[in-house]
Amino acid sequence: MNPKIFFTVFVTVFLAELGDKTQLATMLFATDKGNSKLTIFLAASLALVAATAIGVMAGHLLSQFISEKILQIAAGIGFLLIGGFLLLKALG
Repeated sequence: MNPKIFFTVFVTVFLAELGDKTQLATMLFATDKGNSKLTIFLAASLALVAATAIGVMAGHLLSQFISEKILQIAAGIGFLLIGGFLLLKALG
């Protein structure tokens, strides 16, 4: 295991997940006193693991047909478009 890659992925995903809809939904479930906090934690954790597994498999599959450089450019453009859209929506 490459510690540098591990740390980079951990920090990137951790920061991306803070305050997103997933975390807010999990907090909503946790506010109900009748819900087991352990059950909520395990279910949310498993959901994130499953979604991440799909992302890893999709990335691996795409890398078989498209170069890493093209994938990085496409992801960068996608992030810029989403950011631009959100900025315009916030301003307008």
